[in-house]
Amino acid sequence: MKGVKALYLTIKETADYLSVPEAAVKSLIQQKKIRALYDGRDYLIYKEQFNTHLKQIEKYKQLVDEILSEPIPESIDVKDED
Repeated sequence: MKGVKALYLTIKETADYLSVPEAAVKSLIQQKKIRALYDGRDYLIYKEQFNTHLKQIEKYKQLVDEILSEPIPESIDVKDED
């Protein structure tokens, strides 16, 4: 059962994993935007469904870092008026 547990997360674990509030996870489950199983007591969320989402976020962060690290080019239209 331990291997199965690693594949599924509780709502709290999912919220921590995605860095969002638990209420957001519950709302996404109700909207059927997150697939979840109800075991009669708790919702269990399949962890692997977030891989693509997390990869896209990582690529976006890298792109933002690249853009922010580029030096600002001097504009030829800027004139010193002192």
